[in-house]
Amino acid sequence: MSPEADTPSGRPEALRLVVGRIGRAHGIRGQATVEVRTDDPDLRFAPGSRLLTEPAERGPLVVSDMRFHSGILLLSFEGVADRNAVEALRNTILVVEADPDETPDDPDEYYDHQLVGLPVELADGNVLGEIADLLHLPGQDVLAVKRPAGPEVLIPFIKQFVPTVDVAGGRVVVDPPAGLLDLDSVE
Repeated sequence: MSPEADTPSGRPEALRLVVGRIGRAHGIRGQATVEVRTDDPDLRFAPGSRLLTEPAERGPLVVSDMRFHSGILLLSFEGVADRNAVEALRNTILVVEADPDETPDDPDEYYDHQLVGLPVELADGNVLGEIADLLHLPGQDVLAVKRPAGPEVLIPFIKQFVPTVDVAGGRVVVDPPAGLLDLDSVE
């Protein structure tokens, strides 16, 4: 069932948002390092938070403790008492269910589902294509734009190259650096 599908009550189904990935164990008391994939870790990983998992059979997990150590998020989960139990959870994706109408507090932040499918225009008004995906790379986020003619183009998701994101108006305006759109012609 797609995230946009309605439930029998007529309300949109909750969206599943990836918020992290469990890494190595930290210490011997069942703490896990977590690769954060959310802009609001204090909310998503607050003690008592229930996190779904991928694969599903590893969860759900309930956060019992959260802290940052040298810039790394450390989580403890109810029922996960030692290093071996954490290692068994390594590479587990952490997921939360969110209201599809929920939006980030910061007006310059967006959830992936808000952007995927939006038309993309160049600064001169010409249509470039539509957003096929938002890639969260280590250096920065990148928009993957599917074009009607030509290969997909990747545009760094920074204000300099993406000056306008109008979710309500249903469009994104990009001003890519010179030559970026011509890379498909290079052999």
